[in-house]
Amino acid sequence: MSETNTNQNEDQNTSPLQPALEADADETGVSQDDQRILTAGQWRLMWRKFKRNRLAVVCGWMLLFMYTVILLSGFIAPYNPDSRFKNRAYVSPQGLHFFDDSGFHIRPFVYGLTANRDTASQRWVYSQDKTRRYPVKFFVYGQEYSFLGIKTNWHLFGLDQDGGKQQRGIFLFGTDIQGRDMFSRVLYGGRVSLTIGLFGVLLSVCFGSVLGVVAGYFGGIIDNLIQRVIEILRSFPRIPLWLALSAAIPPNMGQLQSYFMITIILSILGWTGMARSIRGQVLSLRNEEFVMSAKLMGASHSRVIFRHLMPAVSGYIIVVATIAVPGMILAESSLSFLGLGIRPPMVSWGALLTDCQSLTTLFYYQWLLLPALFIIIVVFCYNFLGDGLRDAVDPYSAAKR
Repeated sequence: MSETNTNQNEDQNTSPLQPALEADADETGVSQDDQRILTAGQWRLMWRKFKRNRLAVVCGWMLLFMYTVILLSGFIAPYNPDSRFKNRAYVSPQGLHFFDDSGFHIRPFVYGLTANRDTASQRWVYSQDKTRRYPVKFFVYGQEYSFLGIKTNWHLFGLDQDGGKQQRGIFLFGTDIQGRDMFSRVLYGGRVSLTIGLFGVLLSVCFGSVLGVVAGYFGGIIDNLIQRVIEILRSFPRIPLWLALSAAIPPNMGQLQSYFMITIILSILGWTGMARSIRGQVLSLRNEEFVMSAKLMGASHSRVIFRHLMPAVSGYIIVVATIAVPGMILAESSLSFLGLGIRPPMVSWGALLTDCQSLTTLFYYQWLLLPALFIIIVVFCYNFLGDGLRDAVDPYSAAKR
């Protein structure tokens, strides 16, 4: 009886079209996996091909991890970006230890610091004092910060408060000339450097994609007018134009307003390349059958543009936007490095690199270049991710690979 019920359940779960599909697959010599590929939609084929590019997938996960870290920067960073430690200027990066002379310790710890003056360079050099060992504590209360508008003082790790003297600290990336923890400043600086790229590209996409589609769809006088505007903007040297517009920002402007002004400046100058690329795509699509059918059915120009052409080039827009993000990050870093971008007390990776303008500083305090390492990593990740998306935009070229 149980075997009969099992057979009935298997018959019910089997689709009536399954034998026909198997017969068709046997007759045509096409497997079911190949049939699924041939009948899949464009976005599914794009995702299928993108997953095969392991380097792009890894870079995508790395970027997701970085954005998660900067979102939780107040919680992960042990100190606020402007917290100063007296007599702790230019401390070299400290390492976490699990072993000492007494053996292995489950809880990581850092050694105390001893300052000695170098007779050759007349600078203070900090060395580890192995007689003092400070365990690292997790989920501790420290300095207050704001997370999504909520004020809290809960941190991922840290040391004891040291009675408020702030002589004892953990400096994973060392400190700067004012005794500020570089690890905390790099995390807070990533908020500006990474988000300004996203906001800037978002505005550039709004300008560039719409104007590019309009220019390619209408052509004629409208296309010529938009192309002349693009040529005028691209004829100016980019860095001097950035400097001129950034210098026009009033110095007494608030931090948030200055941040958005820098974003708008970068967006105004960054939409031209996207508009020209999208225009070329639309020129090849405006005479396609789906566009002609929409016109014959009485669709308005706005409906043809936003309902048919914009979705048709959406994959290409994503690719161009992904590749444009590193340019925005580098532009902000360049302006902040020259002192015309993000201004104190706000921090960004470019602003942190202003301390590296002296060769003497670079010779003795190389850890101040760590923000440049993170800029390089982010730029490479976005470029590899953009290459993977660019290959996946045309999934029919190698659907079986």
